[in-house]
Amino acid sequence: MIAAPGSIQRRDVVAAAETFLGTPYRHQGSRRGVGCDCLGLVRGIWRELYGREPEIAGPYTPDWAERTVGEPLLEAARRHFHDIRQEEAEPGDLLVFRWRTGVTAKHCGILAPEGRLIHAYEGAAVVSSPLGSAWIRRTAGAFRFPEA
Repeated sequence: MIAAPGSIQRRDVVAAAETFLGTPYRHQGSRRGVGCDCLGLVRGIWRELYGREPEIAGPYTPDWAERTVGEPLLEAARRHFHDIRQEEAEPGDLLVFRWRTGVTAKHCGILAPEGRLIHAYEGAAVVSSPLGSAWIRRTAGAFRFPEA
């Protein structure tokens, strides 16, 4: 479903994310039903909504964040999404997480209705998890898809 310019709604983002549920976890993957990681989930949703991705994600190792200086995931989100305050996040928005203070943000997912997070769970699959306090306190950024 590639939407007409200006017609993308947050519910479209959630609907696209839900189609990835159950997709196996695959490092650097981004294909629904075949395999994806957390970034690949967002890339796959982007392609479904907009067509071509805005930039190519280069190769990265599973421990890329531990070897990185800076915030490449947050910087990429800021280049292609609208930065919003965490308390403004609604279903269909992108959330980016860091595991602890002072480390590079390295995980992301889509906020879903009923306080849930759709994300690629390493070693398992794309799942819908409760967005509990542990996730909330690890949130490093919240972003809205363009035109949503």
